Amino acid sequence: MPQISINSPVGPLTIFEFDGVIVALDWGFVEEMETSPVLEDAKAQLADYFAGKRGDFDLPLAPDGTDFQKAVWDAMRKIPAGSTATYKDLATAAGSPKAFQSVGTACGLNPIPIIIPCHRVLASGDKPGGYSGDGGLETKRALLKIEGVDLPLGDDQGSFDL
Repeated sequence: MPQISINSPVGPLTIFEFDGVIVALDWGFVEEMETSPVLEDAKAQLADYFAGKRGDFDLPLAPDGTDFQKAVWDAMRKIPAGSTATYKDLATAAGSPKAFQSVGTACGLNPIPIIIPCHRVLASGDKPGGYSGDGGLETKRALLKIEGVDLPLGDDQGSFDL
């Protein structure tokens, strides 16, 4: 499987591609076996993101998960950079308004963090909730800060409605 590792402000990352689509982004370095045009594009887009030049990504993605998880991840991709949504917002967008805990599970199982921006998902009352990425809430806080959002959020910053 082609893969490429990069340094980032939130630590080393490795991006994995299969058949021309991004299938995973993982914390840490792995030995590169081969790269590809889509991986080089992902590396460049991530560099732009971390430099504050890009908010969202334009990459072919194929995360593996249940239909519900994919619906949650699709809803996450609609949250604009610099905005947030709650677990409740995503549950509603995924067609299961009462499935807050399942949304939390889907966030935790997101195989392509940062690109599928689970860091933009907050608990009710604009509380940070959790983050399964390396570094936990500090990584979530750092990613949101790149986008101009400081945690904890106050009433003046609000959330994005899907």
